[in-house]
Amino acid sequence: MTIEIKAPALPESVPDGTIATWHKNVGDPVARDELLVDIETDKVVIEVVSPADGTLQEILKNMGDTIVSNEAIGVVAAAAASAQPKTEEPAASETTEVEQDAAPAESGDSPHISPAARKLIEENGIDAGAIAGSGKDGRITKEDVVNFLSSPTPATAPTSPTVSGSGGRIEERVPMSRLRAKVAERLLDATQSTAMLTTFNEVNMAPIMEIRNRYRDEFEKAHDGVRLGFMSFFVRASIEALKRFPAVNASIDGNDIVYHGYQDIGVAVSSPRGLVVPVLRNADNMGLARIEKEIRGFGEKARDGKLAIEEMTGGTFTISNGGVFGSLLSTPILKPPQTAILGMHKIQDRPMAVEGEVKVLPMMYLALSYDHRMIDGKEAVQFLVTIKELVEDPTRLILEI
Repeated sequence: MTIEIKAPALPESVPDGTIATWHKNVGDPVARDELLVDIETDKVVIEVVSPADGTLQEILKNMGDTIVSNEAIGVVAAAAASAQPKTEEPAASETTEVEQDAAPAESGDSPHISPAARKLIEENGIDAGAIAGSGKDGRITKEDVVNFLSSPTPATAPTSPTVSGSGGRIEERVPMSRLRAKVAERLLDATQSTAMLTTFNEVNMAPIMEIRNRYRDEFEKAHDGVRLGFMSFFVRASIEALKRFPAVNASIDGNDIVYHGYQDIGVAVSSPRGLVVPVLRNADNMGLARIEKEIRGFGEKARDGKLAIEEMTGGTFTISNGGVFGSLLSTPILKPPQTAILGMHKIQDRPMAVEGEVKVLPMMYLALSYDHRMIDGKEAVQFLVTIKELVEDPTRLILEI
C-alpha cells in the first residue's frame, strides 16, 4: 500500500513554500513520525514527517521546488504486516546491515551506500565512485565519506555554480533562502516607506547588575530554574513607557492611526536561517520570570527552526539586542506597521561624571528608531528617557520573588 506525503495546510498569510531539505532518499526505510523533509516559507521552516512505517518510494517535489497547501510531495510504501511464523532474528547489527543493503542504489553501477553516507555525498556534491567503501561488500559508510572529505585533495563536485578567476580565486553562488530574502525585502521596504529617525541615550546598568547578583539564586529557585536576565527589565520598562506614550505603541494603516490598548512586544532573535521576531502576547500581564521563560523558549525554537507562524505574527513594539553579539552602537530598522523599535547594545565600563567625581560604571547605549510621520522627536526622546529612568531605578519593577 502506498501513502502520499502531503504538504501541511499553510496559513492565509503564507501562499506557498519551498522544499528546503529532504532528509531521506528514495529507497530509504522510514518510521512513522520520522522527519522526512523541511519546507521553508517566508516566515518559518515546517517539518513534514512520515505518515507510516515503510520505505520512501518516490519524491515528487525536489529541493528548491515550490509547493502549496496540501500538495503531494512524495510517496511512502507502507510496510505490510507479515503473517508468516516468526523466525530467528539476526543480531541488531546484522539486521541494520540487511535493511540498509535492501535500499536500492541510485543506479545499477553505483556501490552500496548507507543512508547517512548518501546524505553527506549529496550535500557535498561528491562522486560516490571516487570513494573506497570499507563496509561489508565494499559498502560506503559515513566514516568513509568523512575521511574522503578530510583528505588533502578530495575530488568533490561543486554544490552550486562557481566561477574561477585568475590566481586561483574562487567565487561561489548560493541561492538566498526564502526567509532571508523576505527579511531583506521587508527591511528595504521599511527604509523606503517610513520617515525613520533614530535617537540615542545611555543607561547605567549597575543597579540591575546589583539586583541580579543579589537575587540570582533566590529568583532561579523560586521560578523553577528560570534565570534572571537583562531583557525582562527592558521589556517591563518598555511596557510602562508605552503606556505613557501611546503613539509609540501605535501603528499606521494607510491614512489611519491605530492605537493599541495592549502591549505585544516583539523580541528579535537570530536563527541559522535569518532574523525572526517572535511576539510576547499581552506582555503587560507577564512578570519578569514569565518574560525570561518565554524569551528562552523562543530562542530554542528559533535555533531548531520550530517557531510557529502564529508566534511571529503581529506585535506593537519590538526590542532588538545587538549587544549579545558585541555591538556597541547601531540604528535598528523599523518593523512596519509598527512605529518604533528599541535597540540594546553591549555593556561597557566607561568613566562617568557622578556628583563631581569620576566613576567607572557599566554603561549601555540605547537606540530608539521611530517613524517621524507618527511620532514627534519630543515624544521619542521622552520615551527613551523614561526607559532609562526605569532601568536605572529597577525597584519600580516587580521581581516576583
